[in-house]
Amino acid sequence: MKTYPLPIYVQRFFTERLATQLHASPNTIASYRDSFRLLLKYAAGQLRREPTSLQIADIDADLVGGFLNSIETARGNSARSRNTRLSAIRSFFKYVAVNEPQLLHHCQRVLAMPAKRHDKRTIDYLTRTEIEALIAAPDPSTWSGRRDRTLLLLALQTGLRVSELINLNCGDVVLGTGAHVRCLGKGRKERATPLRKDCAMALRSWLAERAGSDSEPLFVSNRGDRLSRDAVERIVRKHVNIADRQCSTLKGKRVTPHVLRHSAAMQLLQNGVDRTVIALWLGHESVETTQIYIHADIQLKEQAMAKTKPLTAPAGRYRPSDELITFLEAL
Repeated sequence: MKTYPLPIYVQRFFTERLATQLHASPNTIASYRDSFRLLLKYAAGQLRREPTSLQIADIDADLVGGFLNSIETARGNSARSRNTRLSAIRSFFKYVAVNEPQLLHHCQRVLAMPAKRHDKRTIDYLTRTEIEALIAAPDPSTWSGRRDRTLLLLALQTGLRVSELINLNCGDVVLGTGAHVRCLGKGRKERATPLRKDCAMALRSWLAERAGSDSEPLFVSNRGDRLSRDAVERIVRKHVNIADRQCSTLKGKRVTPHVLRHSAAMQLLQNGVDRTVIALWLGHESVETTQIYIHADIQLKEQAMAKTKPLTAPAGRYRPSDELITFLEAL
């Protein structure tokens, strides 16, 4: 009887499927890696066998279901995180199903597992007053203050993801006529985002002070290393705590690097920019993704409400004229 050792297929999935065929980004590979580390540790504990001795048949729908429940209960992960882990597992079993048709039925049971529904809360973003307070927070008399102000200004004007910000090199900034910044976004898609005059001036000053070659990082730490994701989060948190002394609405507000991205999108929307342009600006795969900003914009809804008129229909209770409609209305 043929056996299907799990380690062989996991290694092929990462080296052949993700890295070679799909050219997956480092962030995607890291996310899938973490999902499988957790899954294999759970499977080894449940089956009392080392991960290297597991077979694909051991990772069935029941075990995957138990794993997903455990990361919610034991680890306290959200439904969104649970769905991310499930997505990685599904991708692996799709790969196995194509390469080993004999395991198709086994794979289909895992692939049929549904994602968990979860509440989608309204996005957080900064108002114009809060943006101005945050940009004014860094101390311009220090090297780190000038770096932080430039980084915050660039993030709030371009809406770059934190991964795109930290991977920028000095050569990715193009100044002069048609000033813009180039970045490699999700799906390895390169895009160019134009720069306002104030942002271009700040970058010009920073580049002169930074004095780095085109291939060197645009933003660096005190040690000269490329900034990490955690470092950017600390920078944002530090200056929000300073800015809330001047802007009371920032007190207790959840502000992360991604909130700066949302803020850039909301500024575009509130100034009448079409959502198709916003999607291109942010590097979204689909225009529908920008719907979250329309839902979050209370000003847009207030403008729509102002255009409506009070109902002039006479008072009274509406009564359906058909028994079937009456039945349906009562459900």
